[in-house]
Amino acid sequence: MSRRRQIYEGKAKILYEGPEPGTLIQYFKDDATAFNAQKKGTISGKGVLNNRISEHVFTLLGTIGVPTHFIRRLNMREQLIRQVEIIPIEVVVRNVAAGSLSKRLGIEEGTQLPRTIIEYYYKDDALGDPLIADEHIACFGWASQEEMNDIADMAVRVNDFLCGLFAAIGIRLVDFKLEFGRIWENDYARVILADEISPDGCRLWDMQTNEKLDKDRFRRDLGGEAEAYQEVARRLGLLPEGENSVLDLDQHRQKRGK
Repeated sequence: MSRRRQIYEGKAKILYEGPEPGTLIQYFKDDATAFNAQKKGTISGKGVLNNRISEHVFTLLGTIGVPTHFIRRLNMREQLIRQVEIIPIEVVVRNVAAGSLSKRLGIEEGTQLPRTIIEYYYKDDALGDPLIADEHIACFGWASQEEMNDIADMAVRVNDFLCGLFAAIGIRLVDFKLEFGRIWENDYARVILADEISPDGCRLWDMQTNEKLDKDRFRRDLGGEAEAYQEVARRLGLLPEGENSVLDLDQHRQKRGK
């Protein structure tokens, strides 16, 4: 597919103009960042794996009635998506204490929470994506109360589904990040799931060993990042046991400039 006009470049993805009005092409990069991009690096093949994993998860969510921006995967690193107006709120769903929650409240990492917590963060890299409350969202008009009700309902549905999906393959879903966008139909806007769901935005721990199978391996200098992402893909049935041909083929194509 010929390269189209670039619309936006983020830390992990690039958005290009889509082939039809109202569509975009989402390209997954191998770039890895942490701590608000203060730490930067590369995880070989991450873009290929995240593309596959996110495609798989979004497709499954579509089958249970969760509306998403995903249309179809185009190739190993790109997928066709609906263009949305991103709501400037990151939604973090927590099942187990980890990361910033443990630091803020002094709760030992790995502690099962008595109930699932949904947190909201304002999407602004310059401010470090600060934690916000419902009152901030209403005060500054970032989303209506009806939209927030829809977002909370979808976040709970996604969490219930993903907890079961990952538990079936021996993975504990500790927490994860979601983003939502508005899609306009005449004068009416509805909220749909956007961005991606992959080990970049989820904490995924092996149920038996608590081994981290996500970007915390990069954040905490644990090593083995690519292998962890591959393990998630293998358990989901997207990368057969012992097979790295998808990543090898992608590296070969990049060397040839294709």
